[in-house]
Amino acid sequence: MQRLCDEVIELIFYELDDPTALTLTSKHFHNVSHDPYVRAHYFLNRYGRMDAMFWALGRGKIMTDKVIDILISSGAYVSRYLVQVAIHHYFRSANHFIKTAWVRNMSIPVFAHFMKVACGLFDEVPLGKNEDDGYFFAVFLKESRLPPDMKSTKWETVRDIFGKYKFIPFSMKDPLMVQLPIALAIEPRLLPYAEANGFHMDTKYRDFVFRKMFEKMALNNGERSDDILRNVRELRRLDSRMFLSRTVAAEICMESKSNESAYRALKILDRTKELLFDLSYLFVKTRSITSAYTINVLRHLYADFPSTDPTVRIVMLLTACLSDNVLVQPNTSGTLKSKLEPLGLLPLTRKDVVDILTNPFVEKHSALVDFAKDEMNLSSSDIKDILQEVAVKCLKIGSKGKTLKKLVDCHPYLHAVLQENAIQRYAINLDDLPPYDDEEACATYEAPLCRDFNASSKGTRSNSGAAGLHLAVPNASGNPAETGDAIATDGREMDEDESGNEGPVEAEIGDTSELGIIGQDTLSSMIRQDEMAPTRSRRRSLYFSYFGSDTTGKLGYPTDFIPVGRWVKERYPVRSAMAATFLTHAVINNNTTLLHGFFTCNTPSTNYVSTSQHVPVTLKHFRLLARLGKAPNWCLYHEIENGAEFYFSEEDYLSKQPPATEPKRCSKVKVKSKETSPTIPRFSTQAGPSKVQVSPRVSKRRPRRSAAAVMSYVIPDSDDEAIVEDDDENAVVVLMTMQAKKRKVESNLQRWIKHLSVLLAEEQKKYKEKRKRLEKSTPSDGRRRVAKSEFHKSLMVNLRSLRKLDLDKRKQLYGPDAAEDDYFTEDDGDDEYRQRTTRVNKRRRVTT
Repeated sequence: MQRLCDEVIELIFYELDDPTALTLTSKHFHNVSHDPYVRAHYFLNRYGRMDAMFWALGRGKIMTDKVIDILISSGAYVSRYLVQVAIHHYFRSANHFIKTAWVRNMSIPVFAHFMKVACGLFDEVPLGKNEDDGYFFAVFLKESRLPPDMKSTKWETVRDIFGKYKFIPFSMKDPLMVQLPIALAIEPRLLPYAEANGFHMDTKYRDFVFRKMFEKMALNNGERSDDILRNVRELRRLDSRMFLSRTVAAEICMESKSNESAYRALKILDRTKELLFDLSYLFVKTRSITSAYTINVLRHLYADFPSTDPTVRIVMLLTACLSDNVLVQPNTSGTLKSKLEPLGLLPLTRKDVVDILTNPFVEKHSALVDFAKDEMNLSSSDIKDILQEVAVKCLKIGSKGKTLKKLVDCHPYLHAVLQENAIQRYAINLDDLPPYDDEEACATYEAPLCRDFNASSKGTRSNSGAAGLHLAVPNASGNPAETGDAIATDGREMDEDESGNEGPVEAEIGDTSELGIIGQDTLSSMIRQDEMAPTRSRRRSLYFSYFGSDTTGKLGYPTDFIPVGRWVKERYPVRSAMAATFLTHAVINNNTTLLHGFFTCNTPSTNYVSTSQHVPVTLKHFRLLARLGKAPNWCLYHEIENGAEFYFSEEDYLSKQPPATEPKRCSKVKVKSKETSPTIPRFSTQAGPSKVQVSPRVSKRRPRRSAAAVMSYVIPDSDDEAIVEDDDENAVVVLMTMQAKKRKVESNLQRWIKHLSVLLAEEQKKYKEKRKRLEKSTPSDGRRRVAKSEFHKSLMVNLRSLRKLDLDKRKQLYGPDAAEDDYFTEDDGDDEYRQRTTRVNKRRRVTT
């Protein structure tokens, strides 16, 4: 260390928060640390040019006149605002955001030199109360919502503060730092001055800046649109990264009536083709379409920008069907016709009726069926075909349980139609799943039925019955201004074809993530939400339209819905192909709500532990999850613990045949008793539903002697004879217990453990093969860590619990000396938890 040159020692100093301790270890280091050049460049390299002077003034004991001169000459940023705050803090009162001594650690001569040099950079430095640059900037922000003639701080004053006196908040602790983007929204012409002073406009401020530009003022007038257009164009010219996103455009549309100036400016930008992205389609999955406010906004936008787009047509049809309880009024056909005529949506087509009935928020079908008969002149066969198509499509929309219930109650023939279509279209086998090696496809695989729409899903998909809306702009550029942001149609299921490929709705959303997510909040509500956020974290994250205060109003399903899976459990027998198909989909999608319903009884008085009224769990469910690498839901293990009967697949109980039997294990050792036990009546005992008799595991312990071989030493005519009589009465019970131990039957729990152990061995084998394959591709000098699948880890943990439960039950039945069954195989990955029965050889081996 003593041989290091001064330049290397300086670099070491630059990497330390406090080099004081290092400077005390060597006289040479101490001398280097006293060099003014080293001290000045320590702050420049450690904190950067913008913050170097602020941090240097806080280390007053090492500040000298030469250090100050070198800092200023080397480019440390000094603004008049920094000089004013430092003088106030040194001579008067502490600043509100600086809680330390800061400049008060400096000696008077050194601080006097700083004031002399810093004040020489500017023609004047006002030091009176409320005369610093920060105060004028704060007043400028507060008066941003006032008309120009009522503002006390003019544009010219703020321009001189930024341009002539180099204003910039000098610390991240300064509240003005997070408020600086507001000034750019009010006056985009400040952006060149702010960037010259070291400010960098981050794209995360983009939506907030444009919100402030289009904000509704206290006194709105017609000239406000011109100011908005000028600010948007100027900011776009100064920084090409600042463009109007879909998020803000949708918020402006949501208050098109109350904020007419902003809406008018948005339409002008659309006509002049100044919007840089395509907003022909706006999608959002919420239930705001059911609110009167959203319906009025959509009709207003549709009147300004009529469109022939099919999705826009469905949106407007739903506004007519969901408003004023049209579908429940007496004269439904006439009322609905009067709603549709002003919108120019007549005549309706067969596809329109199907799309309306499959919407998550339309639960009553009779009114539309009557309208189709009266106004569309459809025959009975056509109505029947429509109802069948609607019923089959509703199977994939998780919140349409009420619709299916009413359809089947009114048209019983749909009961068999639904079961037939569900089995033909949605039966899942191992061959239907992605290959095990394709981890990405397995992780993203989702069964079409029983999707958990309450949980957040990948991308922007949130619910299997979600509604999507787009209001297309009629011009060729597809600019956004006039699209509404409410929903109405089943944006995903309706656009899926029979092969399961999703339509353009999902593709459109996935390709436009950079353009912003469309929500139902108004511009004013989003601005208020931002202002209510903590100051330090304000506008430091991206905006998502789903994070508003009205979360209930943005659900993609009605609040009083019935899940389709629950309706299937109540309508169909638990041991039917329909229930089995839905259970398989719920297991793959890990839908805990539906799984809990499948594993409970319909009658509240029935005990939960009784599995006779539960949809059976099969080994096929675990094999499907093993292929996908997903952890089984806890409900599956809970069913096994409660005594669920073992089945390889649903075919075992659907065919009304007993489960496939396992070959009997042959006993290699036979133990014969010398004494013949008395004749005991045989009872057919079994520990579970299985009918298979399996020979008991051979015990290596010495057989217990028969009671008949015990010699009696009782004295005749003594009190011991009463004891002997009691023993004779219990002899039969003892012998029956001995016979029961010899007639052990493999229980359902033991069968589950045995087959799950085999499945665990297969997973361990796949894991070892994967690890070997990756080790070959990894360089020899490095070792790659291979993670186990979620299914593998879950099965290892829960299989131990099942084994322990089985051992406890056998000990309770056969006594504490019951032998432990060994379910392990050679490839079992649970070796570290395996109980060793052989004695470990502790003798030290000597190799020669």
